Amino acid sequence: MKYAKVRKAVFPVAGLGTRFLPATKASPKEMLPVVDKPLIQYAVEEAVGAGAEVLVFITSRTKRSISDHFDRAYELETELELRGKKTELELVQGIVPAHVTCVYIRQAEAQGLGHAVACAEPVVGNEPFYVILADDLIDGDQHSALLQMRNVYERYGHSVIGVERVAQEETGRYGIITPEEISPRLYQVKHIVEKPKPAAAPSTLGVVGRYLLTPRVFELLRKTGKGAGGEIQLTDAIQALLGYEEVQAYEFAGTRYDCGSKFGYLKATVEYGLKHTELGDEFRDYLMRIGTELRAAGRTE
Repeated sequence: MKYAKVRKAVFPVAGLGTRFLPATKASPKEMLPVVDKPLIQYAVEEAVGAGAEVLVFITSRTKRSISDHFDRAYELETELELRGKKTELELVQGIVPAHVTCVYIRQAEAQGLGHAVACAEPVVGNEPFYVILADDLIDGDQHSALLQMRNVYERYGHSVIGVERVAQEETGRYGIITPEEISPRLYQVKHIVEKPKPAAAPSTLGVVGRYLLTPRVFELLRKTGKGAGGEIQLTDAIQALLGYEEVQAYEFAGTRYDCGSKFGYLKATVEYGLKHTELGDEFRDYLMRIGTELRAAGRTE
């Protein structure tokens, strides 16, 4: 059976990014660069690679640099062309493919992830859609997390949420599912709870920043009151969705970097730097030299 194509992706980017202050005082956390691309561009590339043609950014008044990044920069392009910098010109012009449309919706008041997703309803309409949290940078190697999830959707036609195994003591940072295994890495979601204490967590399968949702979730978000943290939680709407249709969870193959934390962001920068086509070898040599110096210093202390 063929299900509706997933053509739209929602990017909730209205958050304040307080964990990265003062860096995020004037620049959104989604614009923090990992080597030579901002986090939001990695997220957009993943969505476009999974078939998204309409990108819906849920923004706030402090996030103008995101729309500027995906807009045309005619002065810059002209200057690059005059200087014969063809490679750089192609990079700038290729940030968003020509067939992709960007839409920006202002979230007037930050009321949680669920509220941010609900703001996208006028654009998404009655279609399945992706939700991507840019500060969860996922290296899926040959197949992105979204592409893996789309393959599950194309088989079953239900909402799919991306999960990974988290440490027991960290369940209070995630939505945690009660799973029923369908096949390796694929689970039927029987229940989902937001940020349970470790002793109360039904599993260690935590929901991370990738969702493929059917449009019924919008109706449920309109009815969802404030939950954990006094915010409208997407997790609560997904729990309500279970009363109407099945929801699958997919334990994607790949490595997630929590770039909402400083340590996760540093790890991503190192790992992506090592794989960079231009810088990788030189960076690896540098790290090996630093490692040698640190070991030597440790022996002399």
